[in-house]
Amino acid sequence: MKEMTRYLWPKDDLGTKFRVGLAELRNAVFASVAQKAIRGVARNVFEHLLRLDLNFHLTKQTGGLTRALDRGTKGISFLLTSMVFHLLPTALEISMVCGILTWQYGFKFAAITVLTMAGYSAFTIWTTAWRTKFRRQANAADNKGSTLAVDSLINYEAVKYFNNEKFEVMRYDNALKQYQQNSIKVATSLAFLNSGQNIIFSSALTGMMYLAATGVASGSLTVGDLVMVNQLVFQLSVPLNFLGSVYRELRQSLLDMETLFNLQKVNVTIKDKPDAKPLVLSKGGEIKFENVKFAYHPDRQILRDLTLTIPAGKKVAIVGPSGCGKSTLLRLLFRSYDVQGGRILIDDQDIRDVQVDSLRKSIGVVPQDTPLFNDTVEHNIRYGQINASLDEVKAAAQRAHIHNTIEKFPDGYGTKVGERGMMISGGEKQRLAVSRLLLKDPPLLFFDEATSALDTHTEQALMNNINGILREKSRTSLFVAHRLRTIFDSDLIIVLKDGKVAETGTHRELIDHDGVYSELWSAQETLFNEDGSEREATGQDTSESLKEHKTSK
Repeated sequence: MKEMTRYLWPKDDLGTKFRVGLAELRNAVFASVAQKAIRGVARNVFEHLLRLDLNFHLTKQTGGLTRALDRGTKGISFLLTSMVFHLLPTALEISMVCGILTWQYGFKFAAITVLTMAGYSAFTIWTTAWRTKFRRQANAADNKGSTLAVDSLINYEAVKYFNNEKFEVMRYDNALKQYQQNSIKVATSLAFLNSGQNIIFSSALTGMMYLAATGVASGSLTVGDLVMVNQLVFQLSVPLNFLGSVYRELRQSLLDMETLFNLQKVNVTIKDKPDAKPLVLSKGGEIKFENVKFAYHPDRQILRDLTLTIPAGKKVAIVGPSGCGKSTLLRLLFRSYDVQGGRILIDDQDIRDVQVDSLRKSIGVVPQDTPLFNDTVEHNIRYGQINASLDEVKAAAQRAHIHNTIEKFPDGYGTKVGERGMMISGGEKQRLAVSRLLLKDPPLLFFDEATSALDTHTEQALMNNINGILREKSRTSLFVAHRLRTIFDSDLIIVLKDGKVAETGTHRELIDHDGVYSELWSAQETLFNEDGSEREATGQDTSESLKEHKTSK
């Protein structure tokens, strides 16, 4: 019975299970530490990316950034695991084996051991450094492939409109081909590294066996010593091979982490000064541009010594030909960029001297290209004020004339809008953006072609509603517009041309002036009656109407 028990439960099985249990406990405890570290690094990098200025994100490609984050966090996990569980114990094991060989069998064995260690380490380090360029090239090709795939999928409709599926597949395949070629170089160089390591170790083993056999033949060593030397050398091979592979993977992990940490090295150009204070709207939000200069590229100046004033509590429109700097004004006011000359004041406070967060909380923007999350309608509206209730969300949608439309959606406010809002119309996207702005309820309102995707009836209704909101609290509002019929009733119209103010005034004043604004108005072939109604007409009718209007004045 005892023999049967010994057969079913070997004597050392309890010890094996105990060791396995300790190893699993170690892994469980370390997993918490490693994942917490990875989470902290990934969060910090992501936060840093969100703090970077607009220019960085316009020049970087999303696919490459997400790939760098993914590889970098995996590299951190491997680095922590290797350092704690492998490198230190393995180094201790190598030291003990080398010490026993040296102390027990003399300097010849010690010399071979030292030469083996030095040669093995030097060859591993040199070859791994040589292989690094292949891994870097493979990473670049991987980033490019990911970027092309993400870009094509995001712009899926454009691909379909122009029947360019084969072209996109070809671009993606070319990136995969580059990755394949570099991956082959990585694999073949790895085979060279492994072969060299085996040659070095086999040479050391042959030398030690020769010395041990000679000692046995001369009687200075016993057969047991020969066996012990053999076992010690093989014991040395395990940590050496392991260290070689760990060092190789460690270099790869460090290379993957390099891109991740390089993102953190990108300077945040738009940041608070040490003594920055919150923005205080003591005069209701008067905005002044004083001799402002700005260029996205040194060879193309956008704003040239621009000076203008946007009165507090007034509806002001910025118009002008394309490329004159209209949208740039909004980006500068929001501090997506900083001016390169002059200054911008809000209630006599230089916006570079106030806290960025307080400035942006005071500003609401409805951009021309409405950014929406691939989430529900409710989430996209509530983004204007995260803590808003559903009733507040619905109230904002009603003020933006989209509540009834949302109620007709299959899931109402729970309807998903799709990637970049592709599952709803352009007009619905713009009204959602207006809803989000109304929910934020800031004192300064900026509209960049906010109704360009709406039909005439909806546009008029929404503009009437926006005008009513502006009158309620006497807000400072700035409208950038190409369609002049949306801003003809503004308190002040500022016309830009070539980065400077060409003329200012009300609609009627500018029509009478017969300048840039009058030309733009004529080109749009829109007639306005005295009560502000509109009707489409030919260019000839527009010209005759303008003459009659001026004569009556």
